[in-house]
Amino acid sequence: MGQVSISVDLRMPRQYAINVGGKSMAAISVRQLDDDVVNRLKQRASSNNRSLEGEIRHILECAANDHDHMAVKRIMFLEASDRLREMTRGRRQTPAEVLVREDRGRGHRKGF
Repeated sequence: MGQVSISVDLRMPRQYAINVGGKSMAAISVRQLDDDVVNRLKQRASSNNRSLEGEIRHILECAANDHDHMAVKRIMFLEASDRLREMTRGRRQTPAEVLVREDRGRGHRKGF
């Protein structure tokens, strides 16, 4: 992993610089960031036992990997669905609408 540095210049309100990279450093400036957002990030960092820099790095890494993460979750869901379908193959299934009607007939509320 490349070197990552995040700097917050408290002399310049609402301007925070995030430098990411290894040999060649990229810079990201976030302007007009509310002080409340920074305070919530600090609280979040504290609750996760991270520095503000570490928390921002974690958030950025998660955001960058979100697409891959969702693809993995989709594959895992489909695999679990296939296993469940195979385990229940040949068994009599009650249609969902029949179960809902029965539930409503017992006086349970509609919807969730």
